[in-house]
Amino acid sequence: MTTFSDLGLPAPILQALTAEGYETPTPIQAGAIPHVLAGRDLLGIAQTGTGKTAAFSLPILGRLMMSDARPKPRACRVLVLSPTRELASQIEANIIAYAKFLRFSTTLVFGGVPVGRQIRACAPGVDIVVATPGRLIDLLNQRALTLDEVGVFVLDEADRMLDLGFMRDIQKIVSLLPKKRQSLFFSATMPPAIAKLASNLLSNPVEVAVAPVSSTAERIRQSVIFCPTRDKQAMLHGLLADDTISRALVFTRTKHGADKVVKYLNASGFKADAIHGNKSQNARERALAAFKSGSSRLLVATDIAARGIDVDGVSHVINFDIPNISETYVHRIGRTARAGADGSAISLCGEDERSFLRDVERLIRQKVPVVEGKLGSVSAPTQAEVPYRDPRAVRGRPGQGGKPQAQGRPGQPGSGTGRHGAEGAPRPNAGPARPRDGAPAQNRPRDASRPAAQGTDRPRGDGRRAQQPR
Repeated sequence: MTTFSDLGLPAPILQALTAEGYETPTPIQAGAIPHVLAGRDLLGIAQTGTGKTAAFSLPILGRLMMSDARPKPRACRVLVLSPTRELASQIEANIIAYAKFLRFSTTLVFGGVPVGRQIRACAPGVDIVVATPGRLIDLLNQRALTLDEVGVFVLDEADRMLDLGFMRDIQKIVSLLPKKRQSLFFSATMPPAIAKLASNLLSNPVEVAVAPVSSTAERIRQSVIFCPTRDKQAMLHGLLADDTISRALVFTRTKHGADKVVKYLNASGFKADAIHGNKSQNARERALAAFKSGSSRLLVATDIAARGIDVDGVSHVINFDIPNISETYVHRIGRTARAGADGSAISLCGEDERSFLRDVERLIRQKVPVVEGKLGSVSAPTQAEVPYRDPRAVRGRPGQGGKPQAQGRPGQPGSGTGRHGAEGAPRPNAGPARPRDGAPAQNRPRDASRPAAQGTDRPRGDGRRAQQPR
């Protein structure tokens, strides 16, 4: 079995991989890293979820270590171009983790946030810039950043760049790059326009292709359970009462959420451990060892901590939280159905996560089947079985503009809380909403000393949603 040390990576990078819990390289990593370390151009055909970020980030860091050069003012040594701010944020977070024992600077450049901070970050010069096309061109036009010193250029998710209409921007960016450089090109598919771009961008490239993520997903039984957020713990309890769940990986969006789930499961008689960034390395290793050995059939993890985990025999992946980055869903469910086995992926979808589910379904190009769930033992408002109602279906009476009907348990208002119901209408006799000073909102004069709210400039195509803090 190939290990990361077999690929020729320097010791500080191997140390960082061990600290992050990485054990064995994925096929794209094993195929790409030696060639990138050698300075070759690369054409990587791989979907999200195959580990391609590490496939280019690790050897790039290794190559930077070979040189004593430092970036010049308003210049960068490495440019990574990503189609969305979410992916760009994820890439930069990975690079920072891989370089934790190195002294390289990174800057994240994307739209939807004030540009001033990014201009100041680029001013002294940066080793690695991770950017989306729109905001990068803004900085180039303002001469806040130049590409004259770029030695390595990475174009990630090229086919998504095409879908988002970035081809003209990419061509402009490429025209500003030095002729003498190393170029790495990644795409899940190779339509004619992408093949032509790769041909123009790369010089005598090595091609590394891996099986698409969808071939794994075909062996995974996916399902979603709609339930109120307050009932998620009880719903998880009901799922785990099923003896067919022999080994389950439970994903949460935050470290605090992972700890809460583990505390609840242990109090309910289920042995579970958590791994996340606030856990010590020893604690994470113990939790992973218990999960691998089978002494603990449940492991609760955040997405960052779970990267690099390769455990065979995971029968179920349970998304306690729907990920706010749709690509993360593919990463998660890929932990099951390995080595030709079948697996199941069950997602618990709360009221505020339905837009995330729609993003996932657009990415995987299929609807996730909806199933019913039963609440387990928990101190909750009700222990009844949650009735199935697909909130994705639009319901309403004629003349209401297709507004969805309020949904809720018998005797409760729909999904609304406070003074208003599901449709935002005030309760009878509730009266007009008042601010804290007691004056009706419509009669209270605006404080002239307070500036009016201003919109945020959001360059086109720089992502659907800013990444939420972990």
